[in-house]
Amino acid sequence: MHVLGHLIRFIVSALVLMIVSWLVPGFSVGGFWSAILLALVIAVASWIIEGIFGKRISPFGRGIVGFLVSALVIYIAQFIVSGVATSMIGAILAALVIGIIDLFIPMTTPFEVGTSRRKSKID
Repeated sequence: MHVLGHLIRFIVSALVLMIVSWLVPGFSVGGFWSAILLALVIAVASWIIEGIFGKRISPFGRGIVGFLVSALVIYIAQFIVSGVATSMIGAILAALVIGIIDLFIPMTTPFEVGTSRRKSKID
């Protein structure tokens, strides 16, 4: 993915986080720049978790474990990004809404991009 693709991904992620903060009680984002920084923190944390534990525990993976890890990443990110506040229930609800939105606007992780390139070269 090129620089422009990453930039668009973070802008879309920030807009999704702002919409989620408007919809979900107990989850608030202070503004657009806080949302951009939150999207960056979530992406880096997800990338690290997926690199260490594999795709099954990734927030982008399927199942309850990925969902709970996603909620935990959102909850911990509030301590890193100023202007973001959430309760544990707010983080769980935000992870649920983000997961539903991700069904309609899927985002790939760096690991998915790498595997799709390898598969296309093999095939």
